[in-house]
Amino acid sequence: MVAADTPSDEDVLPARKAPARRPTMKDIARRAGVSESAVSFALNDRPGVSELTRDRVRRVAEQLGWRPSTAARALSGEGAATVGLVLARPAATLGVDSFFLQLISGIQEILAERQLGLLFQVVEDVTAECAVYRRWWAEHRVDGVLVVDPRIDDPRPELLDELGLPGVVIGGLPDAHPNLSQVRADDTGAMAAIVGRLHELGHRRIVHIAGLSTLAHTDRRIRSLRAEAERRGLGEVRSVTTDYSDTEGAAVTRRVLRGEGAPTALIYDNDVMAAAGATATAGLGLSVPGDISIVSWEDSVLCRMVHPWLTALSRDTVAFGRIAAQELTALLDGGAARSVTVPLPALIERESTAPAGGRTDRAAGPA
Repeated sequence: MVAADTPSDEDVLPARKAPARRPTMKDIARRAGVSESAVSFALNDRPGVSELTRDRVRRVAEQLGWRPSTAARALSGEGAATVGLVLARPAATLGVDSFFLQLISGIQEILAERQLGLLFQVVEDVTAECAVYRRWWAEHRVDGVLVVDPRIDDPRPELLDELGLPGVVIGGLPDAHPNLSQVRADDTGAMAAIVGRLHELGHRRIVHIAGLSTLAHTDRRIRSLRAEAERRGLGEVRSVTTDYSDTEGAAVTRRVLRGEGAPTALIYDNDVMAAAGATATAGLGLSVPGDISIVSWEDSVLCRMVHPWLTALSRDTVAFGRIAAQELTALLDGGAARSVTVPLPALIERESTAPAGGRTDRAAGPA
C-alpha cells in the first residue's frame, strides 16, 4: 500500500533544467585575457585597441556564440536590429488576402539572412499607424519601416522624414523623399494590358470593381482605365470602389449586372472579390464566360479553386517582398534612397474570359 503522502510515478515531475546562460562581455574578456572595455571597443569597431586584440576578441566571441543585446544596442544608439511593418486595413479582410502573406514571406527571407527581426502590427487607420511610428521611434524599437498601401495625400512620408526614420514604400509615391526608397508596381501599364486584351475580345462595356478609394494604386488603376477607354472610344467603362472584401465584391457584382447597360466584362482588384463575383454571377443565372468575362488583378490558388478558373494578372509577390526588404537593408547600410520598378505582371488567360456577345440581349434575373 502506498502512503497518502507518497507521490505515485505519474506525479513525479522531472527536475527542471536550468536555462542556458547567455555569454557576456565579461566571459569574452576572461577567455581573451583582456579588459571588458577592450572587448567593448573591439566588438563595436571603436578605436582604442590594436588590430591583433580586436581579432582575438572577435574570434573568442564567435566561439562562445555571443550576440549583441538589442536593448543595449538601442540604448547606445546603435540600432534595434528590427524593422517595422504596420497594416492599416480592416482585420477581417487580411485573413483571406494572399497578397500580404506572400509579401511578408519574401520580406522575412531577407530579414532572416540579415538576422533582423520584424515587428508587425495591424491598426484601424493611417492616423493610428502614424502614432505607432512615433512610438517606435521614441522607444528605439525599430531601425526602419516598410510602408504599404500608399495613400492619396499620404501623411506618412512627411512624418518619416521628420523622424529621420528610414523606410521603403511598397507601391510607390508621387514624389521623392530623402529617407524613403520606393518599390513601384506599374499599375497603369497593367490596367492598360487588361483593357487592351478585353477590347481585342470585343468587350465594350467594362466595369472595374476596385479596392479602397483612398489608396494611390486604386487611383492609378482608375485613371488608367479611363485613359484607355477614352483612347479606344469605349463609352461604357467605369470603376466602383469597395473595401476589398468578398461581401462587397459580391454585392457590387449583383448591382452592376442588374443595372442598365450591364457590362460584358468585370475586372476585380483582388482574387477574393473575383472569386466572390464569379459565384454571384452564377447566382444570377449568368454564365462565365458565356455572358460575363472576369479578370482578377491578383493571381492565387483561389483563382483555380472556382469554376471556371479565373484569368488573372500574375506577379511574383514573394519576390516583391524580397526586393522591398533588400532596399530597406541597403538604406540601413547607409545607401541612398532610390526608386525601383518591379516587372509588369503577366496576364494569365484561363477559362473566365472569352469573346463578348452573350450579354447583348440578355438581362440578369433575380438572385
